[in-house]
Amino acid sequence: MPSTAGSTEPTRAAAPPRPERPGLIARFTRAERLVHRATGWLMLLCVTTAACLYLAPLAQLVGRRHLLVTVHEWSGILLPLPFLLGLASPAFRADLRRLNRFAGYDRQWLRAVRKRLTSPDARPAGKFNAGQKVYAGWIAGAVLIMMATGLLMWFTGVLPSVSRTSAIFVHDILAWAVAAVLFGHIRMAFRDPQARLGMRTGYVERKWARRLHPRWLDDGPEAGHDSGRTGPRR
Repeated sequence: MPSTAGSTEPTRAAAPPRPERPGLIARFTRAERLVHRATGWLMLLCVTTAACLYLAPLAQLVGRRHLLVTVHEWSGILLPLPFLLGLASPAFRADLRRLNRFAGYDRQWLRAVRKRLTSPDARPAGKFNAGQKVYAGWIAGAVLIMMATGLLMWFTGVLPSVSRTSAIFVHDILAWAVAAVLFGHIRMAFRDPQARLGMRTGYVERKWARRLHPRWLDDGPEAGHDSGRTGPRR
């Protein structure tokens, strides 16, 4: 390749892109993964600081109660921020629509769970299965209630008709429920390496998607941002 003006050595040719890995399909964009990661870290901060404030042995071990209270309050306030920023991503908004749409095969998935049927044929799913849709809706509602009761505990004069004791009671009970649901979510993620791969790299194996999320591949719009690519760019 000829050199540019003023140069003394020939310009090197641009390196060709690395070949894409076959057998993979795009599942999540970078924006979606960042939203999930940021939300997860904020949620972890909330749960960890809450445990240190609520459980006496941890409180005595960690100390610095004022710092823990401050971190807990601000991590809770900032919790919706990744979601709000993610709305700028078309792929994130598209996945929100998928999570909010309950199809007939989602009811079949739930019936199979009740009957303890584990065959993939008995549990058809789109990009998200019915369990993931229920989890997303539940955790979104729980976060809103946790924020509302937390603010009532912080600013006691906002709603005089609601006592601080009532807000604390609802906040504490729901905190235990959130911790249990999060533990189940993490447990399920550790049992599915492909799901973790999708959140880590944005890509999953096509055979995994075909087995557990067949409607995602069968329905054109459900294929998301596959765009004919078979693997991540290196």
